[in-house]
Amino acid sequence: MDDMAKHLGISKKTIYTHFVDKNDLVCTVIKNRMENQVCMMDEGSAAATNAIDEVFIAVTHMQSMLSNMNPMLFYDMQKYHPEAWLVFKTFKESSMYKVIRNNLERGIQEGYYRTEMYLEIISRMRIEHIDMAFSHSILPANKYSVLQVMNELTEHYLYGICTLKGHRLINKYKQINEE
Repeated sequence: MDDMAKHLGISKKTIYTHFVDKNDLVCTVIKNRMENQVCMMDEGSAAATNAIDEVFIAVTHMQSMLSNMNPMLFYDMQKYHPEAWLVFKTFKESSMYKVIRNNLERGIQEGYYRTEMYLEIISRMRIEHIDMAFSHSILPANKYSVLQVMNELTEHYLYGICTLKGHRLINKYKQINEE
């Protein structure tokens, strides 16, 4: 709180006129970030020309977000701010699940994704992929960046759910991004 007050050029007393305690501040920030994330996901979905494009847009947004975030945030939040962690967990289990599920249904309708998948299993697996990217117990942080892990997991995910038509589109997007 001292660092934040110093950074903002205000007193801690001023911060505490708006927030009950540090936990209240963290919860408010996380709620705001999750609301913004929902808006970004909705905008990405609406702007995407197809389901695969939607995934690439989401990954681009995530890259932007990750470049400004300390990877220890989730560990600290889980350990020191369980109420904020619950807000994030609820976001993943409802909003993120819904977006992933809708994307899978869209991709199937467009002919880019395989039809014989169990959508609930694949949706939950994708959420676990996202969690895995932040887990230092699975992959050491000093060996791979969160961004590297997320990109590899996303590519693996897409190639696994796509039809041949979808594979061609992935390759097209990858080529555009590499150029």
